[in-house]
Amino acid sequence: MTARTLSPNPLRAPGYWLAAAIALLQAFNAVRAFTDPAGFAAYLGLPLDAGADAGWVFIYGLRTAFIALAVAALLFTRNMAALTWSAAAGIVMPVGDALLAQRAGAPTATVARHAAIAVYLVITCAALVAWSRRRSPS
Repeated sequence: MTARTLSPNPLRAPGYWLAAAIALLQAFNAVRAFTDPAGFAAYLGLPLDAGADAGWVFIYGLRTAFIALAVAALLFTRNMAALTWSAAAGIVMPVGDALLAQRAGAPTATVARHAAIAVYLVITCAALVAWSRRRSPS
């Protein structure tokens, strides 16, 4: 009798759920950007100088809505390889957000929050890589 290896279920991968949490955060941020641009801009560490600047926050909201939907699609299709690459590529965004907020004079806690999101994405990427290595035959 030959041994059969079962492919691990992606729903049991910690990286899957870490990615799901970031998709939910991005969806929440998109809604906040659309419903309260001034409040969301202040949360980002980039308070608006004028009401006309709210268009930039709307653009940010569109970006976060796209990210939420793209990650949700990868989760739904269980495309773990693409999810891993998305997590890796996504690290640049919170790093850039942290630098932008820091240059704008945002509070240290705001800059640290952006940096923490970057670290979270590094952990997510590492968890996804570990899962894919575990499921690959040695």
